[in-house]
Amino acid sequence: MAKELVECRYYESAEGYLQCGLCPWHCRIRPGKTGRCRVRENVDGVLRSLNYAEATSVTMDPIEKKPLYHFFPGTDILSLGTFGCNLSCVFCQNWTISQGRPSTQHIEPEQALKVAEEWRTKAGNIGIAYTYNEPIIWYEYVYDTARLVQEAGMQNVLVTNGIIEEEPLRELLPYIGAMNVDIKAWSDDFYRELCSGEAWPARRTVEIAVEQCHVEITVLIIPGYNDSDEELTAIFDWAAAVREDMPVHLSRYHPAHKLDAPPTPAETLQRAYELARERLKYVYVGNIFLNGTTDTVCPQCGETVISRSGFSSRLVNMTDEGRCGSCGAGLNIVT
Repeated sequence: MAKELVECRYYESAEGYLQCGLCPWHCRIRPGKTGRCRVRENVDGVLRSLNYAEATSVTMDPIEKKPLYHFFPGTDILSLGTFGCNLSCVFCQNWTISQGRPSTQHIEPEQALKVAEEWRTKAGNIGIAYTYNEPIIWYEYVYDTARLVQEAGMQNVLVTNGIIEEEPLRELLPYIGAMNVDIKAWSDDFYRELCSGEAWPARRTVEIAVEQCHVEITVLIIPGYNDSDEELTAIFDWAAAVREDMPVHLSRYHPAHKLDAPPTPAETLQRAYELARERLKYVYVGNIFLNGTTDTVCPQCGETVISRSGFSSRLVNMTDEGRCGSCGAGLNIVT
């Protein structure tokens, strides 16, 4: 007999449909249908999760790959992904799992913890990252697993688009050590046109989360869409107002899924880097090599603290407490 699907949290019953309350879209889901994430289904008047404990990927990654540069630098983390997403980005790099229904392996929260603990013994694994697709729509599984992982003295990481309502976010945050949130653009027009969404929820998520866990953000820069000085400056000004020492990753776009715009030119990323550095203490460039844009440099004395090559980090001049080894300045690094 097939196991009953796990009931979702955050929904209400209405006449003829269920209304999901996990993310701001508040999907009205008719019997036998799913919300826009494609993983929360109305089954006989109960909203159930189609992807609970269903993993499309279970692998060890450097923490820098998330990317997280100021959270236990130089360590590895067990990374889990599932399928589904509450956005429909035309440029998605992982569209086969975010928009499709790939094969999965079943891994209950207790099993995930066991794998994480085995890799802690073998390779110093620090915990679990929920990543690759959108972990918010895996909410019930992430919540159940994260509590076990935290109880075992390990870390939980979310790599997310930040599209979640405030109440479920606040319920999950006590179990999350770090987040990398995609800020895809400043304008609602970009989100509507390219992602079928809106811009404000991701920014609100950052503003809430930064008070409770370590947060870094990623901006994928796409030529002709979100690369204007005006657009980028709006993002950087907002990020600096949230926290000027919040690490910001500028990522090079490559054609993927339904978008065939050319790859981001190096000069565009260099200009964006310079704009960001005028406002923020820690700015990094990824998916391309630009000299001097991946190392962590102390903003107080200018000494290199962490040297990076690809996803590898070398701690050059950092104390065990995550401070500059030369001048003792705090660097917003969790160790």
